Amino acid sequence: MCTERTPRVAAARQLARRTGRTRAGRFLAEGAQAVREALRWPGRVHELFFTAQAAERNPELLDAARDAGVPLSEITERAAAGLSETVTPQGIVAVCDTVDVSLERALAGRPKLVAVLVGVADPGNAGTVSRVADAAGADAVIFAGDTVDPHNGKCVRASTGSLFHLPIARERDLTTVLDACRAAGLRLVAADGNAADDLDTAGALAEPTAWLFGSEAHGVPGEVLAAADEALRVPIYGDAESLNLATAAAVCLYASARAHRSPE
Repeated sequence: MCTERTPRVAAARQLARRTGRTRAGRFLAEGAQAVREALRWPGRVHELFFTAQAAERNPELLDAARDAGVPLSEITERAAAGLSETVTPQGIVAVCDTVDVSLERALAGRPKLVAVLVGVADPGNAGTVSRVADAAGADAVIFAGDTVDPHNGKCVRASTGSLFHLPIARERDLTTVLDACRAAGLRLVAADGNAADDLDTAGALAEPTAWLFGSEAHGVPGEVLAAADEALRVPIYGDAESLNLATAAAVCLYASARAHRSPE
């Protein structure tokens, strides 16, 4: 049984840090759902760590890993805690290849709906938007500017496996992102709580769209708003001051998804 001092466990623990992930080109997918989705992609998982208790709860995941030729390593509860960023670790962690692709690849094939996260620092929000984009049938998610690493542990957990389902791209240069979206035939629409127009009055939601979402604290940066083709807000019918980023993104992405699927 592996302990926290076992070299393979110690090496995996380095993947909890961005520098370690960048150096190794790998990240940790923790929890049954994330592991289940990771195992669906042949060759992506390099090792599966699990506690005895997790093995009892998830025998089908261990069987799937064996069938895929993934090395299995039983670990102690203390070692599991070292690989987890949660208060109550699930006791099952996969070491996976990073999933991000080039911007060109993410936008290939004339996409109709793309979510662009601009300077979003909160990993929970970023991961949840990836999950929402997946559910809404988006073609890609782009992490633009100083946005959190999509392989951050909390971001991975919040995505509940969706980061394995659709292309995820990272690009620090915002101009490059906006130009690439336009070149792919996408209309740039910024989600802005102070916009003059809202989703109820928008007339172009059926067009191929790249939704631009800013951080919850600061919103979409001014230079990105200025570059967008349109800015829209989610209408507030009650007394709530605003919606959080992930909720607003869900409303916006589904508005476009419905428009794309509506009969003309």
